[in-house]
Amino acid sequence: KKIINIYGEQYSGKTHLIKIFLEKNNGLIIDLNKLKNFDLEEIRFNKNIIIDNVSSELDETLFYSLIDTIDKYNRFLILTSNKSLNNLNFKLNDLKSRLKNCLFAEIQKPDDILIKALITKYLADYQITLNSKLVDFISKRITRSYIKIKEFVCTIDKISLKKKKPINMKIINEILEDKIEKI
Repeated sequence: KKIINIYGEQYSGKTHLIKIFLEKNNGLIIDLNKLKNFDLEEIRFNKNIIIDNVSSELDETLFYSLIDTIDKYNRFLILTSNKSLNNLNFKLNDLKSRLKNCLFAEIQKPDDILIKALITKYLADYQITLNSKLVDFISKRITRSYIKIKEFVCTIDKISLKKKKPINMKIINEILEDKIEKI
């Protein structure tokens, strides 16, 4: 198959995977918002075509034409989305038929090890240091969701900047229990 749909919730690493792919392979990223002004003939000069963040809010006829052109030139297409393309309820039957030929790769909810790694990574991104016991405490109680993990660390960052003091267990509990005002 020449089309793959990598899907998973926001912040699950789809765009990161695309960047890794592009470091090792040549490819062309097409912005769906600029598809009207895109010359589809450019596709023949690129073996790999990538479209990040596909949603149902696109011009289905143009999107179908893009897929048809990729097929015509025997190119590869990588599509990322938050949901499987089969679940985006496209109206155009030809498009739905084409997308049934995709390989589908779902990025699933994070496991315990990945949750700890994400918390640690995001904290480091914000230059926040928490001891490993606090990270363990958080990872056992936080919602198993990429978005919730990112929001949690963003909230910690905002609180630490506002209060100008270290984050403690009381603050972490308040955030986990969603008892802290949204900043």
